Amino acid sequence: MQRYHFISGLPRAGSTLLSAILRQNPRFHAGVSSPLAAFFSSLVSQVSVGSEWSAQVTVSQRRRLLLGLFESYYADLSAEKQVVFDTNRVWTSRLPALLDLFPQAKVIACVRNVAWVMDSIERLYRKNPYENTALFGNESERSTVFTRTETLAQRNRLVGLAYSGLKEAYYSEHGRAMLVVDYDLLVQRPAHVIPLIYQFLGEEAFPHDYDNLNFDTPDYDEGLGLVGLHKVRKKVSLEPRETILPPDVFEQYAKLSFWYNTSSSRCNVLMVRP
Repeated sequence: MQRYHFISGLPRAGSTLLSAILRQNPRFHAGVSSPLAAFFSSLVSQVSVGSEWSAQVTVSQRRRLLLGLFESYYADLSAEKQVVFDTNRVWTSRLPALLDLFPQAKVIACVRNVAWVMDSIERLYRKNPYENTALFGNESERSTVFTRTETLAQRNRLVGLAYSGLKEAYYSEHGRAMLVVDYDLLVQRPAHVIPLIYQFLGEEAFPHDYDNLNFDTPDYDEGLGLVGLHKVRKKVSLEPRETILPPDVFEQYAKLSFWYNTSSSRCNVLMVRP
């Protein structure tokens, strides 16, 4: 029987890199964001108050239906794939349900200085100058770096939604089931971080090769209008660079790294201290 864990957190913060590393283990399945979280939310909305079906579907039935989503979606995996890591940025806002369905599940939340998250997305946008991308809904949102970052930061958009869910989980009563992993630490010391992740998951160690990764999803990325979004470099390493954001924009988002304050959280945190 498959065991489920979840990868979540901020975009452009190492979730794809982490999946590329973990999938080297033949017992593990990991990839880019799956549609399961969307299926999950849609099913819950169909059986909740406001739906004509809510009175006809008991809580026990709802649990079985949601469990069935996971079983059906991953039914084609080979028998050797004993541990499944499902990736989606909204899982941090679904911890009460996830941990009820899968009591032994763990969540790996990838984080990064939000200014560098914005910088990374902006770089991808500029590398695709003949594509509007699916990140922005109209010309006013995509017109300048200022409107683009403001749009991304809204609570129902790419960065803001992930950030809000992460912060909720970080300070919640379910925090002990979550491990926060700082991108900078992961790329600087993967041979230190990955064994700690295995320890958190209760899994046996595996000899990963951090100099020989192979992961790319060109069709998926092209569908979003952001070529290179999930392409992982062959070698895990930190590549220092100057930001392309205006100074005031960078400073605005650099102040949002709440995970450095661990005193009020039950979460486990692996990070580089500022």
